Amino acid sequence: MTGTIVKSTGSWYVVREAGTGLLHRCRLRGKFKMKGLKVSNPLAVGDQVDFTVEEQTEGAGVIHHIEPRRNYIIRRSVHKSEHAHIVAANLDQAMLVVTLASPATSFGFIDRFLVTAEAYSIPVTLLFNKTDLYDEDLADYQFQIQKMYERIGYPGMRCSAHTGEGVADIDAQLHNKTTLLSGHSGVGKSTLINALVPDLDLKTAEISAFSDKGVHTTTFAEMLEVRPGTFLIDTPGIKELGLVDMKPGELAHFFPEMRALLNQCRYHNCQHLHEPGCAVREAVDKGRIALPRYDSYVSMQQADDNRK
Repeated sequence: MTGTIVKSTGSWYVVREAGTGLLHRCRLRGKFKMKGLKVSNPLAVGDQVDFTVEEQTEGAGVIHHIEPRRNYIIRRSVHKSEHAHIVAANLDQAMLVVTLASPATSFGFIDRFLVTAEAYSIPVTLLFNKTDLYDEDLADYQFQIQKMYERIGYPGMRCSAHTGEGVADIDAQLHNKTTLLSGHSGVGKSTLINALVPDLDLKTAEISAFSDKGVHTTTFAEMLEVRPGTFLIDTPGIKELGLVDMKPGELAHFFPEMRALLNQCRYHNCQHLHEPGCAVREAVDKGRIALPRYDSYVSMQQADDNRK
């Protein structure tokens, strides 16, 4: 049978069977390596798999094949610095929940997420949540930030899970897609999901009835069926998003506003830091590339150099 991983809790996986929607508790047979990367989770929510249900294991299944991933979001493992952790796979889009107050999301975190998504051509929409807390100055600042990202191809939406602002528009954008919803802890992601999926408790209970029989962990991603054909992947709050699987010199390719200038630098291997004749730094000086974005680039480049 074929199906989709909808939850992972260590060595057990919950698989939604294609066609019927039935849930199966499964284990993975053998080992699975990913492009030579060391990963803390061989399977991720969103993975398409082939599995067999064995009667002698009381209905539990065995996963024996993973289909190639068309994309994924990946970060450094929290517990093993040399390992990567696949957040979710086979996405149509991602939505990053950010807040400018209580707590404030840093540009560095936003841009790391965007670079990771850009590397696998995953469209991202920024959800500016908790707008009910904004005063006039913060509302104006949010507008400027949203415009900065929209100019380089990342749409933004204002929303408030408490007042309902933007919830209908977000729901419309989810339609017939598999969407990853991510963000820092405390940005209101869970409250927003409750507004988007009114019968959330029923849906999570259905999946938990299977997964809790296996090894239970408190940090997992979970795919929720908003309605037939529309899926939302909820993830634990991400504290830090270290970049993974990028070759030296590649970083600027994943900043759209820099990518457009890469053939205009004096040196073909320009790192856009201190080199003369750098078109990227010239664009920053002239205000064509936003300074917060360039600062994020420098920070990522320096972090990459420190790991070498």
